[in-house]
Parts: sequence; C-alpha cells; structure tokens
Amino acid sequence: MFATLSDRLTSTFKNLRTKGRLSEADIDATVREIRRALLDADVAVTVVRSFTAAVRERSLSAEVSGALNPAQQVVKIVNEELVAILGGANRPLQLAKTPPSVIMLAGLQGAGKTTLAGKLALHLREQGHTPLLVAADLQRPNAVTQLQIVGERAGVPVFAPHPGNQGADEALVAGADPVAVAREGLATARARQHDVLIVDTAGRLGVDTELMTQASDIRDAISPDEILFVIDAMIGQDAVTTAQAFADGVGFTGVVLTKLDGDARGGAALSVASVTGRPILFASTGEKLTDFEVFHPDRMASRILDMGDILTLIEHAEKSFDAEQAEAMAGKLAAGEDFTLEDFLQQMQAMKNMGSMKKMLGMLPGMGQMREALDNFDEREVDRIEAIIRSMTPAERRAPKIINGSRRSRIADGSGTKASDVNQLLDRFDGAQKMMKQMARGGGMGLPGMGNLPGMGGKKSRGRAAPPPRKVKGKSGNPAKRAEEERLAGDRAAGIGPSAPKGSAFGLGKPSPGPESIDPATLQLPAGLDKLFGR
Repeated sequence: MFATLSDRLTSTFKNLRTKGRLSEADIDATVREIRRALLDADVAVTVVRSFTAAVRERSLSAEVSGALNPAQQVVKIVNEELVAILGGANRPLQLAKTPPSVIMLAGLQGAGKTTLAGKLALHLREQGHTPLLVAADLQRPNAVTQLQIVGERAGVPVFAPHPGNQGADEALVAGADPVAVAREGLATARARQHDVLIVDTAGRLGVDTELMTQASDIRDAISPDEILFVIDAMIGQDAVTTAQAFADGVGFTGVVLTKLDGDARGGAALSVASVTGRPILFASTGEKLTDFEVFHPDRMASRILDMGDILTLIEHAEKSFDAEQAEAMAGKLAAGEDFTLEDFLQQMQAMKNMGSMKKMLGMLPGMGQMREALDNFDEREVDRIEAIIRSMTPAERRAPKIINGSRRSRIADGSGTKASDVNQLLDRFDGAQKMMKQMARGGGMGLPGMGNLPGMGGKKSRGRAAPPPRKVKGKSGNPAKRAEEERLAGDRAAGIGPSAPKGSAFGLGKPSPGPESIDPATLQLPAGLDKLFGR
C-alpha cells in the first residue's frame, strides 16, 4: 500500500546522502519533497503541516548540524516523526479484570467488520482466550450467515438468535432488535464462561443519524471495554471525516485498519491516529483469517522508509517453524550429516506456511529497490519445487548425485515440468547444501532454498552456487591446540557430535532472542541476499 510513498521518500533521502554538509536550502528542498509525497499519498493536510514543521525544525537544530552524518540524522528524524503520527507506541487490548471482556466493532459498511471479527476471534483464541462472536448486524443481507461461516473457520462459536435480513434491501425486518441481541449475547457469554465477547454491528454506506443512534444504544446496553473503529485504509481523505464523525457520535477507544494489502495510497493509516488521538491496534493485511497482525507504529514507519520489518518476520518464522523439526535438523547438521532434498522440502514448506513469499521478502530492508522483481515473483514456484521433489524416489532425495539424464526426464514428466527446471532446482539445492554446511561450522543463520528462484525476473534465472568452503589448514603447531583438534576428530569418528543448539527459529545458531530484544539496525542478514533476484 505504501509503495509509492516509500519510493519517493527513499529517492529524496538518496539525494541527501551525496552531501557532506546540509545547508538550510537543502533541508527546505527535502521537506518540500516530503510534503509533496505525503499529500500525494492522501495524508490529511493538517497532519502534513504538523509533520513537516516538526521535521524542518529538528533538521535545522544542532542535532543535525553537529552530526557526523547529517543525512542519516535527517532520516532518523523523519522515522521518529512518522512513528509519532502513527500513534507512538503499540497499545494492547484493554481486557476487563472480571470476564467477559466486551469488544464492540463499529464502522461503515464494506470496511470489513464481519471478517475482522473472525480474525480478531482467531487471534485471541490462539492466545488462550475463549471468545464468543455476536451477530448484531441484522440489516445487511446475509450478514448473520457470513459471520457464522467466518466463526466456523476460526473455530469460534457464534451467538445468532435472529437470522437477520435475507432480502435485497437493508431495512430492519420485523422483530429484529440488534440491541436485544447484543444484550442476550453478553448474558450468554457469562453463562457459558467465555472470557471475551466480540459484537459485530451494522454499518452504512455513509454516516447517518440512524447508524449513530443504533451504535450508541448497543454501546449503552453492553458497556464495552473496547470500541474498535474498523476503517478501510483505501478510502483516502474521507477516512479522517468518517473517523471524526464516529468519535463524536459513538466514541471509540482504538482503530483497526483493513485492506492494507491493497494498492491505494494509504493516507488513512497516516492520518487517523493523529487526527482522532486514538491508537491503531490491529491491521488486516489480506483475505485469509491469518492475515491479521498487531499494529506497531515503529515497524510500520520502518516499512515506509524501506528499512524492513525484521521483527515481524521473526515472529512469523517462530509461529511457522516447528521447534522439534528445527532441533532435529540442528542435531543432524551438528553431527556432520548431509542436508538432503527431503530437508530442503521441509524448509520450503515451513517458509510457505509463513504466508505470501512476496510479503515475507518485502519485510527485508532495501527490498524497495527490487520492487519490480518482487512484483514479478511467481508465488506458485514453491508448489513447483514441491512437485519436483515429490516426483523423486527416496534414494534420489537422499543422494541427488545419482540423478542422471533419464532420471531427470522421468522426474520432469512426473511433476509436469521441464528437465531444465529440474536442473535449476538441483543447482539451487547444491548451493543450499553448501550453505548449510557452513552454518553447521558456525557460519550463522540463513534461509536455505531462498536462492535465485525462477520467476523472479532478472537476466539470470538459475541460482548461483555458494562460494566453496575455505580449505582447512594443517595441524596446528601449538601442542595444546593440536591435542584438542585430535580429540574432536576422534569424537566425530566415533559418531559423537556436539549437542544441537536450541531456540533458533530455523534450528541453527545461537538461541533466538525475543523479538523486542532485537535491534533491526544491527541485525545481520544472510550474505548474498542481494543476489536473490539474480543481480
């Protein structure tokens, strides 16, 4: 969503880096470009004015003039001010001390409230809560049925005593009382001992008195602990007007942004928190129920400035990678065993479980410079790799060197691909195998199988093999060191390998620290990542 804004800001800062010292004219020109970029992104004018004024004032101060690298200091200032207008710090949900905690969803029709209710319920269920969904939208046709389907997919029960409107219009049918449904839902949650109640309310195509009155009545009936205003991030400048109308008419405690995976300019995300004074708590980034994440202003600012979002990437990896499989892989490599195609397939499937490969790669720093190649990446390539490996015999997976011409043809026919595709996969696997051997010797964390995948664009489609490992020198002249080497060699010959390190997201290297303890600026990425797209 922020691709255009990110590209323009990155281009502006690139011009700054060529200057050893920054004059007032340089800063004014930079601020002018930032102002144009924000206005083109549909950020509210009041927000743009306050943002650029703060950036200009700080850029002309001693913190920039006395800095060793003034351009980097300006980027730091812009990043900090972006974090400020996005809400400052992440705020978690405020849950009641005595359950159930009541969460009410409000917003215009089409913003994605019903789907968001299921995503939020799944998110809370994974954290150990027992949520209950309440279908209080009785006006939109088939809204109740939609919530029931979403609840079933999320594995969360739905309280729906009334079927709601089944017709084409949006008139409230006789006997339907959304306020009574919400009140009965709260009583049911208490009786069934659900600790969280999520109430889905009706929306309109525009702000009107009837909508505000109904939402206010539901609010008064259930006394929610959180009122979340669900807003479509693609509606541009109108987002601020709508948010202000709901803040005045109903009041809300937090904001949820939906459709952040769209191609709109994203001004709503940069405006609503600053204008309303309410924090953004969550963001919906796709159609799947798992495309839902906690909103972190600092991470979003890093994405906009093309600094990546390593912390979110690590969190996705920790959720997707199986700890037992990772530990078994670490033990296998530490014992000196070869990395096989079966292991390769296992790693590829784990990365596939993390979600969209484009989205995952987009969280790496500097990927904005490869946006065209990233957009051209074919998500189905992982499926093709899986098909090729599954077309091999167990012996071929364990020892790929036995694959000759006839075997390649058979594998290609069985997977619906070409022999050249099989060759490319084997080349990439050879590079991954060498990298894993280096990692086993203490080379650090990497992403096996993430070599130059076909479909990524660029002049070359075949992956480059990893550089050959350095040759081991002869025996040390130090007697103590030589004795230690001989002891380790004897242990390896006897099949005694060092214990596998635990805790890494990929089962290798040192124990992975918690996401909040990692500094993205100092995190070292795998070597050769710039060759990912064949460059």
